[in-house]
Amino acid sequence: MYVKGVGMTKFGVHSKTSQELCYEATMDALEDAEMSIEDIDAVVVSRGDSGLDAERQRLFPSILSSIFQKENIPMYQVMAACSGGGAAFWDGINSNQGNVLVLGVEKLTSVPTKIVTDDLMMASEKIYEQNEGLNFPAQNALIAQQYMMKNDVKMDDLSLVALKNHENAFYNEKARFCGKKITMEMIKKSPVVASPLRLFDCSISVDGAACAIISKDKSDVEVIGSSLYAERLPAFESKDMTSWEGTVNASKEAYKQARITPEDIDFAELHDAFTSVELMAYEDLGFAEKGQGKELIRSGYTKINGKMPVNTSGGLKAKGHPISATGLSQIYEIVKQMRKQAGKRQLDKTGIGLAHNVGGVGSTVTVHILKHVGG
Repeated sequence: MYVKGVGMTKFGVHSKTSQELCYEATMDALEDAEMSIEDIDAVVVSRGDSGLDAERQRLFPSILSSIFQKENIPMYQVMAACSGGGAAFWDGINSNQGNVLVLGVEKLTSVPTKIVTDDLMMASEKIYEQNEGLNFPAQNALIAQQYMMKNDVKMDDLSLVALKNHENAFYNEKARFCGKKITMEMIKKSPVVASPLRLFDCSISVDGAACAIISKDKSDVEVIGSSLYAERLPAFESKDMTSWEGTVNASKEAYKQARITPEDIDFAELHDAFTSVELMAYEDLGFAEKGQGKELIRSGYTKINGKMPVNTSGGLKAKGHPISATGLSQIYEIVKQMRKQAGKRQLDKTGIGLAHNVGGVGSTVTVHILKHVGG
């Protein structure tokens, strides 16, 4: 499959409805692909089922049918929590349809934080985690503690991840923190959320939509690897909490499909829901040996001017994390980089890019590998 076009709203606080955000991202993608809605053969959308924005709509594909004035084609919803966008993209690739419009959308800022937190915890285990109030910052803090002790990772290493991603988001007009200067001092002095994680170690919930149009017709960006793996739900069931088997297995399968190795990846968009997760992903994706992810951030290897830039968009950390739209916003960034449309954050080498999207604490993982084939 090929990516014909991509679209995305700005991530942030929106007064627009989910439908309006979807419409904006879709029109952006259709224009990019030089297509019309009449050219679309199927629609796959990812969105949280509960309707955090109080729109109270579980038949969202039918809403899209109304606003697009599009009928008699498959239109359905995929839910996979924070990996929803990546899962929808994977599903679209495997749908055996011609031109597939893949959408991700979420509104998280229009309701109180407590309600958002309670809703997101539905992606965790009921008895142990939900009942005990072990939310995702707390779960990831426990994992980060183990990871840091086991691998001699310092707080400065986490801070370097946050600083890098904010530096990248500064030049991304679609990012929540576009134009916002963040310093190392600000990061180190930010309040503790769940030790060792500070405020700047955590991604931010935002509103937004992202879209990709994939097709069997040849284009300049080809999907050469696409994988989805689901593992255990509670982190404590892992053989090793500091390595997520979902990421390991999904990446191995994607590399196999693409007939490449981790060394062939030129740049990547990783699921940095927390700074510690990005460091762990370096290792699980094969970019570094186990326990050596810290060396990549210390050496500048993953900076925008490094050998393999990571999260040129700003990542979830600084671009923002609208749950179901995140995985598709990663595809958006990779395609824009490959087409030399990334502005001041443009990379020189963009032949092969990888998108890594995670639901839960490594519970459902997608890995997509895209290749620029010219044209």
